[in-house]
Amino acid sequence: MLDALSRTGRRRALQGGAATVVVLGLLLWWVLPLGEPTPSGSLTFSTGVRSGVYQRYGERLQGALAKDMPEVSIRLQTSEGSQQNIERVATGKADFTIATADALATYLRDDKPGAERLRGCVRLYDDYIQLVVPRDSDVQQVSDLKGKQVGVGQPGSGVRLVADRLMTAAGLDPTHDITPVPAGIDTMPKRLENGLLDAFFWSGGLPTTAVQELSDRFAIRLVPLEDPLIKQLQAGGGSTRYYRSAVMPADAYRNAQQGQAVPTVAVANVVVTTDRTDAAMTEAFTRTVIDSRDRIGREVHAAQLVDLRTAIYTNPLQLHDGARRYYRSVKP
Repeated sequence: MLDALSRTGRRRALQGGAATVVVLGLLLWWVLPLGEPTPSGSLTFSTGVRSGVYQRYGERLQGALAKDMPEVSIRLQTSEGSQQNIERVATGKADFTIATADALATYLRDDKPGAERLRGCVRLYDDYIQLVVPRDSDVQQVSDLKGKQVGVGQPGSGVRLVADRLMTAAGLDPTHDITPVPAGIDTMPKRLENGLLDAFFWSGGLPTTAVQELSDRFAIRLVPLEDPLIKQLQAGGGSTRYYRSAVMPADAYRNAQQGQAVPTVAVANVVVTTDRTDAAMTEAFTRTVIDSRDRIGREVHAAQLVDLRTAIYTNPLQLHDGARRYYRSVKP
């Protein structure tokens, strides 16, 4: 009899203990909901030329990412620009980057290594093509560059890609009709100021600090890029369809433009990764890019133009699953 009562008591105690564990588990689930683990590990973000918009944007984004993803170590890596950025991410040398849509389309068209693995996260701001000359220069249009020393961007840059295409559209051979100088925005302004260049091309958000600072100390102007040149540029089809007519506002570079808006060519920038990147990491990265827009935009004006309504359109790249998950989470 006593043994039976003892067994009954033990059984009831075990049942009570199990019930308590279940209740505590439910309480913990309610207080600390279980989701996907916080992203951890490390990532490399390939940026651009020192003093360029990609680099300045990357430096500020790094701070925002460190705050939002404290368990992730973030390394920035300078580059020559879009073309090199794409190659690095596609081949696993970097995890995220920024590149122009035309450079991405060209990489895909040429079926370069890792092209099929590239994925988009965010459509960012537009780059504006800027052809900078001394104010007293006789260059009034791209075809006037014949015989000149021209800064065309580094070989791995998006600047080089569009500069060569613009000169070809204007009837120039970009190798023989000019003296091409493969330099970046970190050195081209000083070379122009010192008479070592007659002109230089730049592709970047507005305003680009290096061009702004040059205009503050040296008399420059921006050469208009307008029809029929733009139509000729777009006539190539394929990746050139990502170029569009645009206008640089009169106040983009006040000293250079002297109150005049300047017609030009624009092309979208895209945040790029690959299908190798973890979905949770990509979702968190995408969220930070969108959420940090205003904060970064106070220092890098182009970042203010990131728009959630258009960010999802990462053509020519397929959207990464992690980025898609973010956009679904904020869909009204």
